[in-house]
Amino acid sequence: MAVHDWAGRLAACTQARRSAGLWRHRHIGQPTSALCDFAGNDYLGLARDPRLAEAMAEGARRHGAGARASHLVNGHLAVHEALEGRLADLTGRPRALLFSTGYMANLGVLQALCDEETRVFQDRLNHASLIDGARLAGARSRRFHHADLADLDRLLERRATGALRLVVSDGVFSMDGDIADIPGLATTARRHGAWLMIDDAHGLGVLGERGDGSVGHTHGMDEVPVLVGTLGKALGTAGAFVAGSEALVEHLVQFARPYIYTTAQPPGVAAATLAALEILASEPQRRTRLHALIARFRREAATLGLPLMASSTPIQPVVLGDDATVMAWAAHLAERGIQVGAIREPTVPRGQARLRITLSAAHTDDDLNALLEGLADCWARHTVTGGEMLT
Repeated sequence: MAVHDWAGRLAACTQARRSAGLWRHRHIGQPTSALCDFAGNDYLGLARDPRLAEAMAEGARRHGAGARASHLVNGHLAVHEALEGRLADLTGRPRALLFSTGYMANLGVLQALCDEETRVFQDRLNHASLIDGARLAGARSRRFHHADLADLDRLLERRATGALRLVVSDGVFSMDGDIADIPGLATTARRHGAWLMIDDAHGLGVLGERGDGSVGHTHGMDEVPVLVGTLGKALGTAGAFVAGSEALVEHLVQFARPYIYTTAQPPGVAAATLAALEILASEPQRRTRLHALIARFRREAATLGLPLMASSTPIQPVVLGDDATVMAWAAHLAERGIQVGAIREPTVPRGQARLRITLSAAHTDDDLNALLEGLADCWARHTVTGGEMLT
C-alpha cells in the first residue's frame, strides 16, 4: 500500500524490517568492556596500543584537534603529507591520497573515474561502497559471479565496445574472508583493455611480506592501477587512501568530490597512523602471531565440525544459514563474555547468515580457548535439538 506521508513511510519501513527479523541494534562498546572482542577488525591489536594514543595526543597538541579546512583550502598539513608519502612507499606506488573514510575513498574514485559511458564490472560480493560509488557516477555495474574469472571474461567480451572499462574487486572479501585472485583479475582486465581497481581494506597490514596487503609491491601499477586501502582496520586508526600514479592522484585531487568538499583528516589521527606504520615495519611478529592464531582456530574449529568457509585471513565466518540461529549463538556467546559479529541479510545473501569471527594478534591463547569452548557448546546445543538452540 502506498504511503503518502513521511511519518507513515518511516513507520512502514520499520514494521517491514522488524517483521522480517532483521532489525539492527547498536551496541555501546567500551575499551574496558568485559566482552572479549572477536567482532572488530583490529587485526594487529594496534587500536589500543598506547604508542598510537600518545602519537595522536602529540599530533593534536602540535597541530590542533582538527585540520580546520579541506585539503585544498589550508587543511593539508605536513603530517598529512608525510603520511601520504609513507603509504605510497608501503604499497610501492608513486603517490597516495588520504580520504576521511574507506567509504568516501571508494565513492571518490569511482565518481571521479567513471560516468554514464563507462562500463564497470564488479565481483558480486564487493563491498557496498563500491556498488554505491558506481551508482554515484551514473555508471552501470555488471556483476560477475564471485571469484569467477570465466564469467568476468564473458561479460567483458560481450561488451567489447570502445567505452572505458573498469574491473573492481575487494582484495579480501569482508564477509567471506577469501582473497581475490589478483593475478587472474589483472590478466583478464588487461586482455580486454580494462583497468583494475582493488579495495584492499582487509588485506593491508595483514598480508604480504611487509604487511603491504594482497596487492602492495607484489602487483605493480601495470597490474593494479587503482589501489584503495583503509587505516581503521589492521593499522588501528581511521581514514583511507588511494595509491597509484601521479596522473591518477592528481585526477582525484581535481575531480573526486568526497575529497574536495570535506574537512581534512584530524592531524592527530594522521600522526597515530604514522606511528602504526612504524610498528608494522618494526614488529613483524604481530603478523606471525596472527597467522598462527588463524591456523590454530581453523584446525580446532574443523575438528569440532563447525561449518567454516575457505578463508586464510583473520575473517573466519561460521555459516549457519538461519537468522534466528545466528542471533541465538551470538547471544549465547555474549553470555559467556565473547562478542562476535552476527551477520544477516542484506549484508549477506538470504540463507547465508553467519557468525563473522575475526582474529587479532592481541588475542591470547586463553581468549581463543574461550571462543572455541563457547562455539563447541553452541554446536552441541544446536545439534542435540535438531537445529534449534537448547535453552
